[in-house]
Amino acid sequence: MLKLFREIGRAGDATIGYPFAPYEMPEGFRGKPEHNEKLCIACGACAIACPANAITMELDADQSHLTWDISYGRCIFCGRCQEVCPLFAIELTREFELAVKCKDDLRESCSYEVARCARCGKPYAVAKEVDYARRVLARVGGAAAADIEKVDLCLDCRRTDDARAFQKQPREGGCA
Repeated sequence: MLKLFREIGRAGDATIGYPFAPYEMPEGFRGKPEHNEKLCIACGACAIACPANAITMELDADQSHLTWDISYGRCIFCGRCQEVCPLFAIELTREFELAVKCKDDLRESCSYEVARCARCGKPYAVAKEVDYARRVLARVGGAAAADIEKVDLCLDCRRTDDARAFQKQPREGGCA
């Protein structure tokens, strides 16, 4: 019997001490998606790409705020949200221990202010997304920078402006 214990001591541990010791996940492990509210522009790409509908976006009743919400209970950890995010606001972590006592603890949400059209006052996009579009157009410059003021207009007001501009253009050699 003593010989057996000596042999076991010499061989060492065959398993890890988990859950008493932390378990390091390998590189590329797809764990809990972490959402960075400061980087996010609430474009909705993640909500569209999520096959499990774990990520949702909803306007409140007065359409002044958009709520971004993720349910880790529905998430299948596929990583599509991370792949489609244009500003890398979602990153899959190595965290895999998501056990909770209350199902509501498996939800995360944040709210974003909605911008209103400068002309008609109708809500049309998240303010952070509009600001991002304005910065991109300014950085690009040229003909794109001439359209910066259109960023503050809803789609209907932009269409009206485009139709007026089209009607003012002289027509060349067409049918009368």
